[in-house]
Amino acid sequence: MNVSIGNDWDNLIFDEFDKPYYKNLRKLLIDEYKNYEIFPDMYEIFSSIKEVPFNSTKVVIIGQDPYHGPGQAHGFSFSVKPGIRIPPSLLNIYKELNRDLGCYIPDNGYLLKWAKQGVLLLNTTLTVRRGSPNSHSKIGWNYFTDRIIMELNNRDKPIVFLLWGRHAQDKISLITNNNHLILKSTHPSPLSAHRGFLGCSHFSAANNFLVKNDMEAIDWQIENIGV
Repeated sequence: MNVSIGNDWDNLIFDEFDKPYYKNLRKLLIDEYKNYEIFPDMYEIFSSIKEVPFNSTKVVIIGQDPYHGPGQAHGFSFSVKPGIRIPPSLLNIYKELNRDLGCYIPDNGYLLKWAKQGVLLLNTTLTVRRGSPNSHSKIGWNYFTDRIIMELNNRDKPIVFLLWGRHAQDKISLITNNNHLILKSTHPSPLSAHRGFLGCSHFSAANNFLVKNDMEAIDWQIENIGV
């Protein structure tokens, strides 16, 4: 099955697309996109790894599944397209950035700037039905995204893994390489942010680790775009 990411991920995960689970997943998705409104657009499913090559990855932020409202999801965890209202969890991320690093809270939730600097915004499930969160959480995506995490774990060059909430922390068993830094907290959701996420200082800690390992710090400030 010829699926191309278009960067060095192709050499690492090419065999994944020929596995039985992925062939079944692809058949199911063809039917789902035909009969339901599925997010993100089918051409944006792999946006996170297309934008952030394997060797360029510096930070990984693990999310659960895409936003399930119209116009929100575009293939990156926590991010929404320009012109879409900032979701509550992302607003809490911005609040922590403001407290931790003094970043102002922008007028948008478009996180492409982070991806372009090597922040892999990876959902563990890559598709969802409109209005039905977790509707695709048991169709096989976990095998694919676990492979992504395992390949990153095997890399010698250090990576920061930001694991916010129980779902992301369920992946901790895949991250065994002592070269990497794991930072854990509660999820930034309004239901749990005040129990550990707000005040976690993960963004400054991530930058300190990157600089210590001779990498450029992330500029976490998302600028206003006037929408």
